[in-house]
Amino acid sequence: MAKFLVQKSEPLNGEVYISGAKNAVLPLMAAALLSGETCRIEDVPDLRDVEVMKEILTSLGGNIREAEDTVLEITCDSITTNEADYELVRKMRASFLVLGPLLARTGRAKVHMPGGCTIGARPIDLHLKGFEALGAEVIQKDNYVEAIAPAGGLRGASVYLDFPSVGATENIMMAAGLAQGTTYIENAAEEPEIVDLANFMNKMGARIKGAGTDTIKIEGVESLKGCFHTVIPDRIEAGTFMLAGAITRGQVLIKNIVFDHVKPITAKLRECGVTVEMGDEGIYVVADQRPLTSTDIKTLPYPGFPTDIQSPFMAFLTTVEGSSTVIETVFENRFMHVAELNRMGANIQTEGNKAYIQGGKTLEGAQVIATDLRAGAALVLAGLVANGTTEISEIYHIERGYEKFMKKFKALGANILRIDD
Repeated sequence: MAKFLVQKSEPLNGEVYISGAKNAVLPLMAAALLSGETCRIEDVPDLRDVEVMKEILTSLGGNIREAEDTVLEITCDSITTNEADYELVRKMRASFLVLGPLLARTGRAKVHMPGGCTIGARPIDLHLKGFEALGAEVIQKDNYVEAIAPAGGLRGASVYLDFPSVGATENIMMAAGLAQGTTYIENAAEEPEIVDLANFMNKMGARIKGAGTDTIKIEGVESLKGCFHTVIPDRIEAGTFMLAGAITRGQVLIKNIVFDHVKPITAKLRECGVTVEMGDEGIYVVADQRPLTSTDIKTLPYPGFPTDIQSPFMAFLTTVEGSSTVIETVFENRFMHVAELNRMGANIQTEGNKAYIQGGKTLEGAQVIATDLRAGAALVLAGLVANGTTEISEIYHIERGYEKFMKKFKALGANILRIDD
């Protein structure tokens, strides 16, 4: 098992180029199943999750060509099976996104229960509710789900989501793209990744309106074609590097970023006294001009504060004088990093979905565990300002979601080393 060794570093300084978004590219790859023609996707990050999705699509009969370093050409002209391989699906939760396009394209789909980070229950009932509204028969067993379209194919319907689930919105939108008639998804997720998927599908010939709002309208079409598309920048990676600059009291230029996508993070950093400015080349984060102060955050679905930045932001708050409260409303098990930060000398108490932080503590290097993807990033940030050496294990969580993670940090001056245990 590989580990990161992180030593206290000087303030980070320099520029970092943000990769294509992990949470955008995976549904785009799944959506390629909707067409028999070639879809060319550019700015694809080199991540373990992307490799898993490539393997899943290949196992279903898809052909994937790496045209360039960050370019994939996906052709699914001959789907050979409508059952996703269990050994692949269990590695990644996003693999469940092949259910909708497989169902729409072949009339039948079977997917085993997915794996992924253990940050809380992420039930699939909203996905299944949407498929049933479109006329599918859904068979749910202990370890798999099978969906079967009626003889005449899926048909448009109105679907109300009890919670604006990103995955359910994406899965239903893909299934509805080839359904007969019009589908409305109400209380839909509004994340930028939803908009990116809708733009991708519209380039394929879909007729989708309202993505980015709480109501999405999909007029089904008979078939979809291939297209060219560039993945949006990863707003969570951008937020992580914004916080890396802030926690080390450095100066960092974040390049390839959509400013609107990081507005909540920007607002909270500014409340703490960090200078965040948009320039011609990207976003400048300057944290060495004045003493920083504490703030409170509450995670919410987009456009609220992103749950994926909660743990890195908490690491930052441990270094800021004053008391802070973090309220997690999206996942119920997303405070696993608290015990690891406390092991490093932080003073954080949890009560239900709230964490209370007494900031300004001197952190000390320790042996800690990356319990999930974003918790791992938080521990790296804490290690950059902790005395001594921080040894982070189970870093496969980090490497499945951040492209060239160590290389990018080292380019900014971070003292970080990857070792094989």
